[in-house]
Amino acid sequence: KLQSLKLLWTLKPPNRTFHVHPRLLSSDVYSQYESVRQGKQEIPKYFNFASDVLDKWSEIEKAGKRPSNPAFWWVNGKGEEVKWSFEELGFLSRKVANVLTKECGLQKGDRLILILPRIPEWWLVKVACMRAGTSQLSAKDILYRLQASKATCIITTDKLAPAVDSVASQCQLLKTKLMVSRGSREGWLNFTELYQNQSADHSCTKTRIQDPMIIFFTSGTTGFPKMAQHSQGSLGFRPLLSERCWLDLTPSNVIWNTADTGWILTSIASFFDPWVFGSCIFIHNLPQTDSAVILNTLCRFPIDTLIGAPTLFRMLVQNDLSKYRFMNLKYCISGGEPLNPEVMEQWKSQTGLEIAEVYGQTEVGVICSVFGGMKIKPGSMGKAAPLYDVQIIDKNANILPPGQQGEIAVRSKPIRPLGFFSEYLDNPKKTAETERGDFYVTGDRGIMDEEGYFQFIGRSDDIIISSGYRIGPFEVENALIEHPAVVESAVVSSPDPLRGEVVKAFVVLSPNFSSTDQKSLISDLQDHVKKTTAPYKYPRKVEFVKELPKTITGKIKRNELRDKEWGR
Repeated sequence: KLQSLKLLWTLKPPNRTFHVHPRLLSSDVYSQYESVRQGKQEIPKYFNFASDVLDKWSEIEKAGKRPSNPAFWWVNGKGEEVKWSFEELGFLSRKVANVLTKECGLQKGDRLILILPRIPEWWLVKVACMRAGTSQLSAKDILYRLQASKATCIITTDKLAPAVDSVASQCQLLKTKLMVSRGSREGWLNFTELYQNQSADHSCTKTRIQDPMIIFFTSGTTGFPKMAQHSQGSLGFRPLLSERCWLDLTPSNVIWNTADTGWILTSIASFFDPWVFGSCIFIHNLPQTDSAVILNTLCRFPIDTLIGAPTLFRMLVQNDLSKYRFMNLKYCISGGEPLNPEVMEQWKSQTGLEIAEVYGQTEVGVICSVFGGMKIKPGSMGKAAPLYDVQIIDKNANILPPGQQGEIAVRSKPIRPLGFFSEYLDNPKKTAETERGDFYVTGDRGIMDEEGYFQFIGRSDDIIISSGYRIGPFEVENALIEHPAVVESAVVSSPDPLRGEVVKAFVVLSPNFSSTDQKSLISDLQDHVKKTTAPYKYPRKVEFVKELPKTITGKIKRNELRDKEWGR
């Protein structure tokens, strides 16, 4: 497929040398909004990320005031490589915007579902949607999402096209189907052919800062996924308004986020936030998560910032990291769910690098993080992110003192923070349920210490109550992973006639322990947990599994395991 796109993308030979020009970095896009951050100037009424950020960086680039680094750098591990400057990104995305408006007939406010893997077209379509004023949705389960979103257009690969065709007759509003492929299919427009023949002249649609931009499907533990709608302001302008916190980047930085394209973290860490600072976004196609590929990529390319789910780091520390010499890696960030302190220690002992944690949700983005220069506390996800007043509250929305467990919440009244989602589309009841008093409630339980650091305890519905004791799954999982036999584990409640419910652990074993007597190993693991944490928290039931069920973002589906235990 890539061979047919060479004329469009201008595949370039590898260039591993990045040049830093500090004097060129002071007049960047982020600096131009300093007066807004200081409160001297109001937040603009109109804003479009494509024209007000990306095109501004293109102008800075043309004036020779940005280092000669790519804005976008993609590899597939098979020798193919794509590099775009901001100018090239603008040129190509305008062509795609013309495909959407002229060929597909999309107008401002129309919805488009985007289902693509980590290929360059995903980034082009996102920018093009902003230029055209259309709302984009990321999707997996196609029928429900097509019907719920009322999307009029879908862009996907030839691999998923048959699945779309199988349900298209049940989606009356779906008018246009675009396929990213070298081949053709009846009823589908060929994205590549249309895009290649389009003009690059396109006037960016004028959008208000509160206009819809992206809709994410976000799943809870029950019911169908909800559609969380974000605006130009909540995703695009937010990093311009916020002080530098979890990402302190410059145009000379190269950032690699390994998350799937369907996760909001990819939109934040592989799109909006790095490009606000004019940084280079590095992407590896990664059709499969392979630790050797990831480690070798870090050795071959000048990546200085790595972001991944805890599963990534748990997988990487299973390797002998002394064999690898990372070219430029300096910062490591984990997000999605808590990272076990044991993994953090193993990573640091072998690489000399610390892992900073970030905590957030689809609805509100980054809530807590470890800022540059902050002390890292293992087991902590840092302090409240700028723009947010984060507190631990009780069921009556009263703020709890440090050290007391409660629900993690973000103040939403009297002024709703700019980074918040607009609403759950077509679901006012669920939108209202996110509010308690003056706070947005996350549904997660945690503790804040005297220094303002937050610790994650677990989802409110993941808490296990056994014989009156409240047990968070993460503290048991932390204890288990310290045992050399455990690669990964998930802890849930399991029914018990005497105690009501007990702790059950699903454990993925290290290959070195696969032939060990299971009965004796279970006993050993139970004793280990008793010694590591409070004795009442030990798993009374243990089941060994080859893998744990996970979401596309790498989060463990504890609800799926719990439902299986309870026969739901």
